[in-house]
Amino acid sequence: MISKGVLLAAGLGTRLVPYSKEMPKEMLPIFYGFNGKMYLKPVIQVAFEQLYDAGIREFCFVVGRGKRAIEDHFTPDWDFVEYLERNGKEEYAELLKDFYEKIEKSFIVWVNQPIPRGTGHAVYMAKGFAGDDFFLAAAADNIFVGENVTAKVISLHGQTKKPVITVRKVKDPSRYGVIVGDKVAEFVYLVKGIVEKPKEFVSNLANVSLYIFPPEIFKAIEETKPSPRGEIEITDSIQLLIKSGVEFIAYESEADWVDVGNWESFLRAILVSLKHHMGPEALKNILQENLDL
Repeated sequence: MISKGVLLAAGLGTRLVPYSKEMPKEMLPIFYGFNGKMYLKPVIQVAFEQLYDAGIREFCFVVGRGKRAIEDHFTPDWDFVEYLERNGKEEYAELLKDFYEKIEKSFIVWVNQPIPRGTGHAVYMAKGFAGDDFFLAAAADNIFVGENVTAKVISLHGQTKKPVITVRKVKDPSRYGVIVGDKVAEFVYLVKGIVEKPKEFVSNLANVSLYIFPPEIFKAIEETKPSPRGEIEITDSIQLLIKSGVEFIAYESEADWVDVGNWESFLRAILVSLKHHMGPEALKNILQENLDL
């Protein structure tokens, strides 16, 4: 059973400046359901709650400079809950109670990545936390909505005892790291290789930054050379492990996947998460009523 989860939230979010100069992109909101109703939640809160609901109880947040708002958000403020209750905002009070209770039932550590040196280096910052165990790692600026894919990934690892990469079919593979592999079951592949932003088509199965890593990943990161953009790419580290004989399984999800890396994808995340909870027709009606384009 996977008990440790690493949430990666150290990126600068330069494609969202000036918002991201002072406020982490991971604090951007999406629509998410609670008790049958819709609320706005920071995307990193949704990521945390999905890991929690999948059974994770030990968390390591890898953050960087200017991410204090995340730590503040994950510090329970029971006085504010009481304020909401006193002022007739019981629904919002219950929403925060649920979040705070999950925090208080978890073991959480914070690790600072002072200089952004790539996803591989961010994962490496959690070495002391992960120790010699398999662990789950996930980017905190993109998630699946409508389905707890984390739970399925953990289940697949439990069945195979192998590290897992989560993938999704995309229209433009050149924007992502993509895996090449052999299909061994429905939605499951044995990974033969992984390529970061391929210039030529090799696969449309994009890596969506939800992994289960073996402890050997840290040695591979140590051996990974910086990419042309000067970063330690986690895909390069995974490729080193594959070449050394470590077998990775890829799980292909068909659930809605959203990210908040730039303003276009953030807009899509808002609309997709809203469509999931309201339905496409209701969303279409709202857009027609409120937008005069």
